[in-house]
Amino acid sequence: MFGFSYWFLPLFAGCVWLGTLLAMLGAWEAMGRPHYSEMASNQPTAYISDIGATRWGKPLFIAGSAVMVVIFDVTFISERWLRHKGRLQSNYGRGEKILSVFAIIFAVVGAAGLILLTIFDTKRHPEVHDAMLIVFIAGYVISAIFICAEYQRLGVHYRESAILRTSFWIKLGFIIVEVALAIAFGVTEYKTMYQSSAILEWVIALIYIFYVWSFIIDFLPAVHTRHKGDRFPPVRRSDDEMAMTTEAAGTMTGGPVYTSGGYGHNDRESYGSQQPVMQQNGGYNNYASQHASRNF
Repeated sequence: MFGFSYWFLPLFAGCVWLGTLLAMLGAWEAMGRPHYSEMASNQPTAYISDIGATRWGKPLFIAGSAVMVVIFDVTFISERWLRHKGRLQSNYGRGEKILSVFAIIFAVVGAAGLILLTIFDTKRHPEVHDAMLIVFIAGYVISAIFICAEYQRLGVHYRESAILRTSFWIKLGFIIVEVALAIAFGVTEYKTMYQSSAILEWVIALIYIFYVWSFIIDFLPAVHTRHKGDRFPPVRRSDDEMAMTTEAAGTMTGGPVYTSGGYGHNDRESYGSQQPVMQQNGGYNNYASQHASRNF
């Protein structure tokens, strides 16, 4: 992809958001921390939205936010495409695909919320701005929930995948922390504790960067699957059902079971292949005699 692997997408998106926030905060500090008309008397720290409502801050806020969320949404779409093409661990069933699609939809909703809140600034359109802030936070939190659900289901089938496990816990941690901070932000805003509320807004925005960067981990396997021969084999539901049937049969008869069931291979083993099951009641003898005859 233009000489870069797909992990560059979340890296670039996170850097754009970080650069936007630092540029806004740095310029405000360089100007001597001006106190804007929208700020309360007991609020020495400006909200991001206060800086984004100024004549110089608004273009920066709109441009940086738009570039970041567009690239980040492309990241969600790329994740779905790479799983479809076998560049990442393939989805086992329709459930994972549906969860991925819903994650994309709510990411787009969150992106629209961020872009709109930068356009409808807090100085001229405070009610619309606050509503879009809720849409932005809720959209990406719900999207993260769907992503976590998808990775949890994938982790059941790819139990040896450290990448899926690590990514799942990072995103789950993001959900818990961001929801807790969003609640604290709403409470402090309601109680007119504007200084604490402003600081929480900056913290929420900065933590969001680490959520964006967590997708770098997800794309690492795609670095080694550029060529078709190195890609993850497509998974057939029938193979998985056969594996479960084989395992159940072996458990009932007390015999050993040889199934891969879709796990292992450093995230790239053969998925869903079955080996013969050695069963009792003559099944083992027939199997052994067949192999013995082949050896002779």
